[in-house]
Amino acid sequence: MQIEVVKSKIHRVKVTGADLNYIGSITIDEALMDASNLIEGEKVTIVNINNGERFETYVIKGNKNSGEITLNGPAARRVQRGDVIIIISYALMEFEKAKTFKPWLVFPNEEDNSLT
Repeated sequence: MQIEVVKSKIHRVKVTGADLNYIGSITIDEALMDASNLIEGEKVTIVNINNGERFETYVIKGNKNSGEITLNGPAARRVQRGDVIIIISYALMEFEKAKTFKPWLVFPNEEDNSLT
């Protein structure tokens, strides 16, 4: 039996932009992607701390160490620049493996989204 568990989480990161005219997705600083083991195209859940919105999109790689967190396309309507969000990805795995699996948890600096 397989179950879905949290694979990665970027906790309380600040939205730096919202681009309604882009085709979709969330652009994430490559350093944050590496630290949280996210890849381009991976489906993620976004939880907006400021307004309670919860929605899904997919990841696009941003410039490394830029601090960029930009919601694109329709998702841009669900955030405002400066909102604090949580980015979560999930994985399917065997039940027994899930018991010992440890997700990648990243807690960036809330002011500039850096890893320091």
